[in-house]
Amino acid sequence: MIEYIAKRMIQIIPVFLIVSFLIVSLTRMVPGDPVRNILGEEATEEQYRELSEKFGLDKPIVVQYVVYVKNLLRGDMGRTYFRNLPVSKEIGDRFPNTFRIAVIAAAVSTAVGIGLGVTAALHRGKALDSLIMVLSLIAVSTPIFFLCIILMVVFGVELKWLPVMGLATWKHYILPVVSLSVQSVATISRTMRSSMLDVMGEDYIRTAWACGIPRHVVIYKNAVRNAMIPVVTVIGFQFGSLLTGAAITESVFSINGMGSYMVSGVMSRDYPVVQGTILLFALIFVAVNLITDLCYGLFDPRITYN
Repeated sequence: MIEYIAKRMIQIIPVFLIVSFLIVSLTRMVPGDPVRNILGEEATEEQYRELSEKFGLDKPIVVQYVVYVKNLLRGDMGRTYFRNLPVSKEIGDRFPNTFRIAVIAAAVSTAVGIGLGVTAALHRGKALDSLIMVLSLIAVSTPIFFLCIILMVVFGVELKWLPVMGLATWKHYILPVVSLSVQSVATISRTMRSSMLDVMGEDYIRTAWACGIPRHVVIYKNAVRNAMIPVVTVIGFQFGSLLTGAAITESVFSINGMGSYMVSGVMSRDYPVVQGTILLFALIFVAVNLITDLCYGLFDPRITYN
């Protein structure tokens, strides 16, 4: 396994280089000029040229990319254009909020999604199965921003049960976590149901029934465990999606996190902010995929990492 992890870590290097180059290139293609945003339309050409040289924006994109990578290797993610603050410190202050919300949402969606998926599979073709599938379809089809607004209006404004801004207490986490979890619950439950139905039709499950093994042992020890392989893949992907989906949730609920920080960077054309946040999200995706691959062995002993 150590050799497998080492190989995967080496594979991160080209991924890092490709992703970082795409980020630097694409941010420059976005309409808008950060220098003009800072100076205003009335600035002179000399002022514009001086600030462009200060930010290094007067150089070709390839040169800007090489300088950016060199700084990254030294642990320097650059400084924000507008407030002249270190991007790494800004991200360090905001990332814990985003990470906590994503982890809680992932735990909730995994537990609820697997439970609903197993329940739907065990009641295949019945009213409960149909109800769960209809609700999951509605959940998948509901945009996150719309759900955020509905929850905010109903539970925050009308009923006044829950706070709708910030993360001061545990109650502040409820609405953002629910908003992020709904689509993940639907996706995981549908995948779990499909995987469970496939496993329940296998010969070894029918043999277990015929041998008189207790129902709960057959379902939860044999069927659920073997049905988890495709579900683990979906859970890993959903965790990465929860981190990036926090951009909408954090903006709606005024949370000082990575998502809202990235959105503000895009709106103001603050290239170091956009580059730093997207690159971190990309590396987290790679790390989650590695952890997901390692988790396969927990559910299927036949999987090796030689």
